[in-house]
Amino acid sequence: MFENANKLNPLSQLGEFGLIGELEKAFPTTQSGIVMGIGDDAAVFEKDTENYWLLSTDMLVEGIHFDLIYTPLKHLGYKAIASNVSDIAAMNGIPKAVTVSLALSSKYTIEATEALYEGIQLACQKYGLDLVGGDTSSSKHGMMLSVTVVGEVAKNDIVYRNKAALSDLVVLTGDLGGAYVGLQILEREKSVFMANSGIQPDLEGYDYILERQLKPEARTDIKKLLVQLGVKPTAMIDVSDGLSSELHHLAKRSGVGFTIYEEKLPIDQLTYDTARMLNLDPTICALHGGEDYELLFTIPVTDFEKVKGNPSMSVIGYCSEAVSGINLITRGETAVVPIVAQGWNTFNNPQ
Repeated sequence: MFENANKLNPLSQLGEFGLIGELEKAFPTTQSGIVMGIGDDAAVFEKDTENYWLLSTDMLVEGIHFDLIYTPLKHLGYKAIASNVSDIAAMNGIPKAVTVSLALSSKYTIEATEALYEGIQLACQKYGLDLVGGDTSSSKHGMMLSVTVVGEVAKNDIVYRNKAALSDLVVLTGDLGGAYVGLQILEREKSVFMANSGIQPDLEGYDYILERQLKPEARTDIKKLLVQLGVKPTAMIDVSDGLSSELHHLAKRSGVGFTIYEEKLPIDQLTYDTARMLNLDPTICALHGGEDYELLFTIPVTDFEKVKGNPSMSVIGYCSEAVSGINLITRGETAVVPIVAQGWNTFNNPQ
């Protein structure tokens, strides 16, 4: 199925996105009702003459995607749902139903499981979801949580990753880097605790960035806002693996390049100040941090006046020729730096 299949190679050599690419080639769709299979934020199926079904699934593994030393189970349940709903939002759809599959080791109690499902229930209420099924299993080591979300979108409203065009503007909702910097604070306090369990964690004043990491929100509000503004994106993706990675996904699917301006990247002041305090570059955090669950999309340049100055979104650059690649114009336009995808990669980021 894969190249060099006769050799034993580590998965890190291929990477998560490389693996997905190989699977996409190896498993072409054959059913007439499948409109889009592997390759976007969600799979797309025919529903009726006017609508599509959307299907997205994601998995969270203890020790890889979350650390229970600082992740409350209620927050984890909420985040598991919100992160999947974000994929539906990236297709300009509306989430409808969810299934949850859970594998637990013997260390988990009834009370712990109830806390997890309390978070799941809160997220379902927040996003208007019905929990319609799933599976449970035992695990020898820790927890594995798999969530599948079903959504719906009108055929005229759906947005894929592959329609960005030359000179389109690049737009981003919210702000970036907060989830990653919040994670660094949590990791710092974990290190202190592991060295001396008698020392209480110092988390005061970091509420916003901690919430960005522990209880993110899917941007389901953007669909309604775009309708109000009279704007339909030409391409869209959610920012889960880092802005740099998502730009590369859009570029590959749409056959374009991107020019992004550093001074236009939206970074919350607390994120910026905390990153500096931790000796981190805020721009690097914004580009590569991931787990912000904002929406990155492109719009025709003629729609600039419609989004200009809107507090929910920022124009951060434009689509350029594919041969020019993906580049960052540094502050003061002093340099052009290629943006390399350095966001989250499952097989290169063991905990």
